[in-house]
Amino acid sequence: MIDEFAKHDLHQRLRRERNTLLWKLDGLSEYDARRPLTATGTNLLGLVKHVSTVEARYFGEVFDRPSPEPLPRWQESDGSDLWAAHDETRDQVIEFYRRTWEHSDATIDELPLGAPGHVPWWSEPCPNTSLFAVMVHVLSESIRHAGHADILREGLDGRTGLRAEHEQQIDEEARAAYCAKIEQAARSATPVKA
Repeated sequence: MIDEFAKHDLHQRLRRERNTLLWKLDGLSEYDARRPLTATGTNLLGLVKHVSTVEARYFGEVFDRPSPEPLPRWQESDGSDLWAAHDETRDQVIEFYRRTWEHSDATIDELPLGAPGHVPWWSEPCPNTSLFAVMVHVLSESIRHAGHADILREGLDGRTGLRAEHEQQIDEEARAAYCAKIEQAARSATPVKA
């Protein structure tokens, strides 16, 4: 009973994070969805593509249920899952993510939490694992990248939040005042002398 509750709860949270990540693309131009927004090239569409690949590997290869999606071997990963090539459309990346959800969801639904898995890219002594551990790991990755997406989107147009239904109208004046208060506190801070 506890296992089913835990599995259901983790799965629901994973579904929520998936939708949050996709929502971060809503209303953006092709350029803004794809362009590098950090010094390391992190971009919104690339985050979606990356999380798709992560899910496909963890809920596929780890449980000997290879993804039907073509993926390079994990040993040959070259970082191309972190950005969309010029000939990859936003819709293609999103549909890849949605098809990956279906495959991941089938693995989650069909296996018990204790189902054994093997993660060859995890170093010894930890490559042998369970569905429970993989669900927690993938959920953590999804939350982490949804957080990245939230910050990137805020930098583009000020939009923040987890879901569209919770989004509030941006009050530019209130935001400016709040940031000014934080800036003043930062400038006023003095190092503590020992």
